[in-house]
Amino acid sequence: MSVDTPLYRLDERPAPAKALLAGFQHVLASFVGIIAPSMIIAGALDLQGYVPYLISMALFVSGLATLLQSQRLGPLGSGLLSIQGTSFAFVGALIIAGQTARAGGADDTGVLATLFGVCLAGSLIEVALGSVLGQLKRIITPTVTGIVVTLIGLSLIEVGVTDMAGGFGAENFGSLANLGLGGLVIVTVLGCQLARHPWWRIGSIFIGLVVGCLVAALTGHMTLPALNDATWLSVPQPLRYGLNFDLAAFIPVAFIFLITAIETVGDLTGTSRASGEPVDGPLYRRRIRGGVMADGVNSALAAVLNTFPNTTFSQNTGVVQLTGVASRHVGWYVGGILIVLGLIPALGQLLQQIPRPVLGAATTLMFGLIAVSGIRILSQQTMDRKTLMTIATSLGTGLGVLLVPDVLSGLPPLAQKIFSSSITTGGLTAIACSLLLPSGEMRDTSTAPAATAGAEEPVD
Repeated sequence: MSVDTPLYRLDERPAPAKALLAGFQHVLASFVGIIAPSMIIAGALDLQGYVPYLISMALFVSGLATLLQSQRLGPLGSGLLSIQGTSFAFVGALIIAGQTARAGGADDTGVLATLFGVCLAGSLIEVALGSVLGQLKRIITPTVTGIVVTLIGLSLIEVGVTDMAGGFGAENFGSLANLGLGGLVIVTVLGCQLARHPWWRIGSIFIGLVVGCLVAALTGHMTLPALNDATWLSVPQPLRYGLNFDLAAFIPVAFIFLITAIETVGDLTGTSRASGEPVDGPLYRRRIRGGVMADGVNSALAAVLNTFPNTTFSQNTGVVQLTGVASRHVGWYVGGILIVLGLIPALGQLLQQIPRPVLGAATTLMFGLIAVSGIRILSQQTMDRKTLMTIATSLGTGLGVLLVPDVLSGLPPLAQKIFSSSITTGGLTAIACSLLLPSGEMRDTSTAPAATAGAEEPVD
């Protein structure tokens, strides 16, 4: 089947059974990505008691967001079969923001209020960006995007590996049992990636988690909760924890919203291509504009409903390509499944029992893939002297503050909070270099790959 001629085009309606099957396949491909950020952030900030509700709201909001993105509401939404879920890009910045709030004396509710407050404010920036994407690309170039995405992945690997060893403050941190469980998950995922059938590859992270949990349960490292006393229906409570605002926490989050807006363009372009739809012209631009605005609105909705920012998921483009089902009507099924799952808090209680080494191994691989995605974007750029120096300087400063945080100890407290984020430091350095350095006329042909067509578009 050609990618250009899907079995079910955008406005065609598959039979309900086929649409439901396609919907489940999209949920399988995105499920781990939707729930993992909440679990990682809560684990790092000692908010384990809030995990079931955070997971429920992550699933619930992802369902609503998918409906808006795929079905359109006025100017909002792309109208493509594009699945939304919780974004990994914000995990590092939100952990730092939460730790800072905690150090300032905030209790659990105050920490969550700060996180949701800065996310709500940042989401409004992305909504506004929908109408000025052309001008934004002159500042957030593919080189800047590649650098920031690479730094996001690299900065998160520490979180994943820490969980794989047992988690922050674990008494058995780094034990052979923890590393063995994590290693089993990694081997399982790699084995699935080597399989011939594409569905093994699509579901590799999910399968790795299942295998890891089964082995953990058989060896006494995982105990299932008593679900007979669990709550089986949860009603979303807007602003359950309130909203606070912190400028120092807001700046890194706002900057990441700029980057995710560009990434959303790449995701929607890929989905449009896989759906046999145009990737240029007025219709394409209208879809991109509506998709980015919906991305921001969905993140605002996430903050109001007590979960973390949403974004388009690139892995679901692969599902469209493999199934040949590009119908946006499948979005009703995907959104419906996620909403139902989000209304069952017992599911969150069950998922909370996933051992930290199992989750950490899966997320370490996912964070590595984020870094690889950034490297892939950079590899498609013309490696002249300006680009090389921009990459070198930005990665150097970004990783520098990550690896040696005391380097900022002489700065004012507000500056320390802002630039302690490797994403902010590296990203702002990349923008400054991109705007200020003169274009290199000589190209380093010994190391630079040829510039590829379409390099102006971000790749996800």
